[in-house]
Amino acid sequence: MNEIERNRYFLKDSIRKRIDFSRTPQSMGVEAPPFEKPVPSDAELIDLPVRDWAEVIDVNIVSCIRNRMSRRSYRDAPVSLEELSFLLWATQGIRMVSGNTAFRNVPSAGCRHTFETYLAVFNVDGLDQGLYRHIPSTHRLMVEYRDEGLSERIIEASFHQRFTGESAVTFIWTTVPYRMEWRYGLAAHRVILMDAGHVCQNLYLACEAIGVGTCAVGAYDQEYLDEVLGVDGDDEFAIYMAPVGRV
Repeated sequence: MNEIERNRYFLKDSIRKRIDFSRTPQSMGVEAPPFEKPVPSDAELIDLPVRDWAEVIDVNIVSCIRNRMSRRSYRDAPVSLEELSFLLWATQGIRMVSGNTAFRNVPSAGCRHTFETYLAVFNVDGLDQGLYRHIPSTHRLMVEYRDEGLSERIIEASFHQRFTGESAVTFIWTTVPYRMEWRYGLAAHRVILMDAGHVCQNLYLACEAIGVGTCAVGAYDQEYLDEVLGVDGDDEFAIYMAPVGRV
């Protein structure tokens, strides 16, 4: 099997027939991993506005779908903290928690939800420039670090696609694969990528609903972007990104 054939095989679900699901960590009685990373006791946390979004945002879903497009050019104008809160709710908002399972506004294979959301903030009202992590369980932001030069680092990490650092905020999703491997073993990795598509499509539609633009980005320097995020590159690593800005 050559390299192209191996990659095509990865896209198929044939691997499921080879897996002994009785030997997965879940089937062996291992406790499910947490649905989000822990928050350090000394972390700086920022509350996000919480609204009844159905009352705040009154748009036609058909219009959002019809108008959805990748937008790579942004005005030098801020996104509000309320708008950012809505986009985070739309992409990773939690409806209910049961033990180590979180039911969210996006679908996920087996409800495993392997993603963490990092935000490279450049122009959001009320936030300093820097890197933040969304804490879905409490719908807050955790300050990772402040850095007025972060935009150039994000541009470099995306192979010099300048719009990734010229947005108001760039969403960067990492995956913690074991959350999915715990249930599905070797069948986990294909569905993690499917889940990434679910999340980013919700971002596209939510952006259309509030009059901002986004563009999914799958080309980036894996090792350098992981370094910018401060993740280990093995148990957690970047998997997708999308800048958001005024259009």
